[in-house]
Amino acid sequence: MPRLVIVLPVAPLRVGSSFPVAGWPLHITVLPPFLTDAPAEALAAAIAAAAGTQPPLTVVAGADELFGRRHDIPVSLIQPHDELTALHRTLVAALRPFAAEPDEPAFTGPGFRAHITHKPPVRVHPGDTLTLTQLALVDMLPRAHAAGRTVLAAYPLSPGR
Repeated sequence: MPRLVIVLPVAPLRVGSSFPVAGWPLHITVLPPFLTDAPAEALAAAIAAAAGTQPPLTVVAGADELFGRRHDIPVSLIQPHDELTALHRTLVAALRPFAAEPDEPAFTGPGFRAHITHKPPVRVHPGDTLTLTQLALVDMLPRAHAAGRTVLAAYPLSPGR
């Protein structure tokens, strides 16, 4: 069963590209990983409808913090951004019907904290302004043909797409 995630990459991703866990390009996870058996076409339609005419998002990196169970994963928080939070909520509502476990963490709780994980030597710094122009659907499970994570679909953000 695929384990999928929806991200806002800092630099646009190409459909079909793969990368190892350690090589994740910088991104904001806008919908955390979830399991689904839904057909790709149904997911694509739901994501496209949810993104609607969402224009590119300009966000600002905030303070550095440590995430993870052991608080050992360095991240840069994203300063509060109403449109980003609204996009997250819209995607949660649109994709919840496709989740194998609708109560899994991707679809529960108000704990969305937009951030970008540092990938040394690459990272964002407090005060950096980023314009995010794409949503990407990524398969989190390595497949025989892929190096790791694989970009399944990409959606440009622009009014009147």
